[in-house]
Amino acid sequence: MKYVSTRGGVDAVGFADAVMMGLGTDGGLLVPETLPELDSSTLREWSRLRFQDLAVEVMAPFVGDEIPRSDLIDLVERSYATFSDPQVTPLRDVAGRRYLELFHGPTAAFKDVALQFLGNVFEYLLARDGGQLNILGATSGDTGSAAIYGVRGKARINIFILHPKGRVSPVQERQMTTVLDDNVHNIAVRGTFDDAQRIVKALFSDLDCKRAYHLGAVNSINWVRILAQTVYYFYAWGRLGGGDTGRRVGFSVPTGNFGDVFAGFLARRMGLPVDRLIIATNRNDILTRFVETGVYEKGEVYHTLSPAMDIQVASNFERYLYYLLDEDTQAVRALLAQLEAEGRMRVDAGRLARVREDFDARAVDDAGTLAQIRETYAAANYILCPHTAVGAAAAAEHPDAVVLATAHPAKFNEAVHEAIGREAPPPPSLHGLMDLPTRCVEIDASAEAVRSHMHETLTSA
Repeated sequence: MKYVSTRGGVDAVGFADAVMMGLGTDGGLLVPETLPELDSSTLREWSRLRFQDLAVEVMAPFVGDEIPRSDLIDLVERSYATFSDPQVTPLRDVAGRRYLELFHGPTAAFKDVALQFLGNVFEYLLARDGGQLNILGATSGDTGSAAIYGVRGKARINIFILHPKGRVSPVQERQMTTVLDDNVHNIAVRGTFDDAQRIVKALFSDLDCKRAYHLGAVNSINWVRILAQTVYYFYAWGRLGGGDTGRRVGFSVPTGNFGDVFAGFLARRMGLPVDRLIIATNRNDILTRFVETGVYEKGEVYHTLSPAMDIQVASNFERYLYYLLDEDTQAVRALLAQLEAEGRMRVDAGRLARVREDFDARAVDDAGTLAQIRETYAAANYILCPHTAVGAAAAAEHPDAVVLATAHPAKFNEAVHEAIGREAPPPPSLHGLMDLPTRCVEIDASAEAVRSHMHETLTSA
C-alpha cells in the first residue's frame, strides 16, 4: 500500500513513511492510493471477530509488509490492553437508542482508540529504524491528553501539545498538565483551537523546521488516526448482526475536525453497509452549513458546552474534498486556494448532490445539548457527555442510527450538572486528578513563539 498527498506534490510513500511524515511535505494530507474493496463474505467473517482481531484485519492491507503480521498483532494487543472494557468499544442499548461507547481508554475519550495504537507504532518504528521524533499537536480537548498518554515516557520521543487557554474543560486541562514525564511539554496558547491548529500546520509546512526538529504529527492529519477509527464502525455493524443480515447501519457522529466521521465515510467506501452518516455539530456549524449549501465558509469560533467541537476549519475536510473531486489534486488545490484568499469556497450543484448522498448534517446549540442530556437521563438513568448529546440530538429523526459516545461524561461535569443537577461519577482514571501538581507554559498564538519555545526546550535538555 502506497500513500499520496491530497495536493499531489508528494511522491508515493509507504506506510512507515506516511506515519512519520504526518502532514505531506506539500501541505496536503496523506491518503492511500487505493482502498481495499471488501466483499460480503469477508465482512461476514469480520463481523464475528473480537475488537483486537478485527483491528488487525482492517489495518493489515494498509500496513502491507512493512510491519510483519506477528508484530502488528502485538502492537494491537498492547494498545487495547489499556482499555477498561474487554470489548474495547462496547455497544449499549439505552432506552431504544444505541450508543457506541468509545471512552473506555486511559483518558476516557474516543481519541484513545487511535492514539494508544499510534504511540506504540511510533515507538516500534523508532526502535527499528533509529532516529528521534518530536511530536507537535494541537488539541481542542481530548486529542492532547490521549496523545500524551500514548507516548509518555517512551524513548526517542518528545511531545509538545498546544491547547487554547481557557477553552478546554478543567478535567481535560488537568489530564494534560498533570503528566510530568520529562518528554511531555504542554503549551497553552492565547487564542482559539483554530489558532493552535494553524500554528501546527504552519510549522509542518516549513520544511526546514520540520526536518530540523524531526517533527511528527498526532492530530488527525496523521493517517493512522483515521485508519484506527474505521475499526469501530466495522465492530458496531458486527455487534448489530450485520454479518448475518447484511443490514445497513447509520451513525451519528459528533465532530469538529471531521476525522471521526471521515473514518466512517472510508469504511463505507471499503464496502461496509453504512446507511446515513450524520454530521453532528454544535454552534460552530461550518460542516453543517456546507452540507446544506455547498459553501464552506470560515466564521467566528464560539465557546460552547461541547468544547472539543469548537472548531471552524476542519483539517480532515481536505481528505473528503479529495474524494469528492474524484481524486483530482489540481482541483483540490484550486478550492483550497480560494478558501485561503476569500475565507470561503463553494462546490457546484452536482458535487453538492453527492455531498448530500454521503452525509446528513445538523447543528445543535447549547440549549439543545442540555435538553438531550436531561431527556436521556430521565428515560434511562444514563448520562451523556455534551458532545455525545449533540450526536443524539442530531439523530432525533433517525432512531436506528448508532450514536458515537465520544467521551465519558465526568470529563464535562459542569455541563452535566447544569443539565441534571448532579455530576457523573468519574471513572478510575480520573480519580484524584484535580489534586495533582501541574506543568504548563503560556505562549502567544504565533508559530514563531512556539518554534522558539521548542528550540529552547530541546537544546536545554
